[in-house]
Amino acid sequence: MVAPEGLPKYERICKENDIQALFDKGAGVSVYPYRVIFLFRKDESRPVTVRVLVSVSKKRFHHAFKRNRVKRLMREAWRKNKARLYEICQRDNISVDVALVYTATVIHSYEEMMAKTRKAVQEIVKKHETHCKNSR
Repeated sequence: MVAPEGLPKYERICKENDIQALFDKGAGVSVYPYRVIFLFRKDESRPVTVRVLVSVSKKRFHHAFKRNRVKRLMREAWRKNKARLYEICQRDNISVDVALVYTATVIHSYEEMMAKTRKAVQEIVKKHETHCKNSR
């Protein structure tokens, strides 16, 4: 199955318990301008999903219109680059929650965000492959 191009509600992390579990139990990597926290879940009661949380600090961007612009760019970059992660999750029958926390103090271009999001997805896939190899 091919990953859907959109970003529907079920692919966003909304519940406070899910967010808390992600930040408490999740692993993280830094891919400038992101801090990426991810948590793999093997839950047979839920379908395979790749869920995302997008966060931009009010401390770094005081004006809401700037925070909203960065979040919009992040969501679009994620939407375009999540397919590789979706394939891995389908193959291994797992789900993954991902938090993208924007750490830069300037708004990067769309092309840069796309490239860095692609790299972040590759890092998550690499960590998963390493984890699978070590657990066998």
